[in-house]
Amino acid sequence: MNEAVREGGCACGHVRYRVAGEPMMVHNCHCRLCQQQTGSTSVVNAFFESERIELLTGELTRHVVQGGSGKSHTIFRCTQCGTAIWSQYSRLGSLSSGLRAGTLDDPGSVTPDVVIFTASKMPWVTLPEGIPAFPAYYDFAEVLPPDRLARLQALVARRQAGEG
Repeated sequence: MNEAVREGGCACGHVRYRVAGEPMMVHNCHCRLCQQQTGSTSVVNAFFESERIELLTGELTRHVVQGGSGKSHTIFRCTQCGTAIWSQYSRLGSLSSGLRAGTLDDPGSVTPDVVIFTASKMPWVTLPEGIPAFPAYYDFAEVLPPDRLARLQALVARRQAGEG
């Protein structure tokens, strides 16, 4: 079976990356922090095991900011243009990266599994039909298919064992 391979990069072309496989989960987050950190209505993050992501060219800077949990998360940005490429959140540390879907060459190749923090969405934003939406966060086990949930649970176990 051939695994999907996607590529993407920043706005100026300095950073290019490749990611193998399908995401574990894709979030469309409307929390106030994501709105402030992106300057937009929301962010779409496609979460992959970090070892599936390969930086092909360019350099990234790390910016530590507060996440919705109150714990820090790190945004990796192009050193040249500042485009946010991916984030790593405290729960899984460096084991998982949330790729900004908009940086993919084909951003339509991923679809959100959930829309989260809808309680703080802009009042004029219309939520997509057929995608579960939650006022805040959600229980992964209620939404993710068993194979993707197992991947996530494996990363949680690795993190609890001291990795990442």
